[in-house]
Amino acid sequence: MSEPVLRLVGISKRFPGVLANDQVDFELAPGEIHALLGENGAGKTTLMNVVYGLYEQDEGQIFINGEEVEIHDPNDALARGIGMVHQHFMLVPVMTVTENMMLGHETTHGPRLGPLSDLDQERVAEEIKALGVQHGLPIDPEAYVQDLSVGEQQRVEIVKALYRGAEVLILDEPTAVLTPQEAEDLFAVMRSLIAEGKSIIFITHKLKEVLAIADRITVLRDGKVVGTAEPAQTSEEELATMMVGREVILQVEKGPAEPGEAVLEVQNLNVQNLREQSVVRGVSFSVRAGEILGIAGVQGNGQAELVEALTGLAPVEGGHVFMNGQETTHLRPRAITEMGVAHVPEDRHRHGLVLTYPLDENLVLQTYYLPPFAKRSFLQPKEVRENAKRLIQEYDIRTPSIGTHASSLSGGNQQKVIVARELSRDIRLLIANQPTRGLDVGSIEFIHTRIIEERDEGVGVLLVSSELDEILSLSDRIAVLYAGEILAVMPAREATKERLGLLMAGVREAPNSIAAD
Repeated sequence: MSEPVLRLVGISKRFPGVLANDQVDFELAPGEIHALLGENGAGKTTLMNVVYGLYEQDEGQIFINGEEVEIHDPNDALARGIGMVHQHFMLVPVMTVTENMMLGHETTHGPRLGPLSDLDQERVAEEIKALGVQHGLPIDPEAYVQDLSVGEQQRVEIVKALYRGAEVLILDEPTAVLTPQEAEDLFAVMRSLIAEGKSIIFITHKLKEVLAIADRITVLRDGKVVGTAEPAQTSEEELATMMVGREVILQVEKGPAEPGEAVLEVQNLNVQNLREQSVVRGVSFSVRAGEILGIAGVQGNGQAELVEALTGLAPVEGGHVFMNGQETTHLRPRAITEMGVAHVPEDRHRHGLVLTYPLDENLVLQTYYLPPFAKRSFLQPKEVRENAKRLIQEYDIRTPSIGTHASSLSGGNQQKVIVARELSRDIRLLIANQPTRGLDVGSIEFIHTRIIEERDEGVGVLLVSSELDEILSLSDRIAVLYAGEILAVMPAREATKERLGLLMAGVREAPNSIAAD
């Protein structure tokens, strides 16, 4: 076997109270796509941040082409041919593609002594075009980043790494915000880069993608390597077991829905964002008791604003919302909550938890002013603690104590706290926005099971997710949201990834192919 282009030996990285990487060994062969797979918090991104110079390891060695190197910052990594495309893009929206390429890597007409006018943007633009053609990544050098789609922005990030000389590309959760078609385009680009002699590390938690694109798979659990496998010699079930340390049910088990009366009716809803731009336009749909309506769409097409309007967190510009037959269009969040509405928010830190509060107090944020937690306006600490003990056990929340601050929990356990608080109340409607984003397969399995249980008990569920597998496996009906409009509503049994992917990209169907709501 040829010399690895990158070899990590005994890498350890500690943060206060956390051993993120524990004596990790890893090798990347020339011309290989090596997937780094693991649960949320397993240490995947931390390990690659060490390689890219965003962190320095506490122990261990890094070898590039057989030579031991020290990487102190990203400039060191780039100088050694290592580029990284982060999950959250590192681009300046108000600048052009060319200007983003040149940030920190300026090309001038002569010595870098004069003003910005000395920057040779025309030359860089030509180089960008040439790189795009060479690697099948066409981009417009003069376009402003804020005007590009998510997939196009990702292309810019990849070309930026190639422009700066990357021979090893680290892609961190690159498909998290892509449509299925965009993900396939990305895989084609990855294969072409490999054919040209590049090497790729692909960080993900999506099992199907790993098996489709990787040459080798290394699994991390609790900061340690638990195994390396080749796709032809493993399966989704085996990889999930390696990730979590136990058998995981990957396919959601559910019977047919038995829908009742509508618990949520939305009529011609219009919502603006903070910049007074219309982001939800004329949206109408209903959710019935005992069914799950899935809202599919690429992130940024109005889902967040739609949910905030339904839950009272954002004002409604036009239209009507009815819950349990009563209009709630302009009600405040507490009034909506008291009507039996549970909300699992997209941003668990901003809208789901008070991170500086202990666990027991977070578990009563919706009900602290009601009996048995309040008596004559005084909080009852004993009842609050007993409630926390019960929910921690019932929802398998991994925490040192009920007094642990929410900020100290892993992402999966933080999400379980929110789910436990919302579902432990008497509810008629559950609005779940990206309920498993960033979670590992074990936490996903748990939350999916709870959502199905709520449906089977007669609760109406509005599920908003950019994960097509989640939408397809949980939903009874599916609506596709694009650019603030619902393009189609269909029974889940009639939906395919290809059909939904086209709708998510804005390709409208013929009118007779859209199922009635």
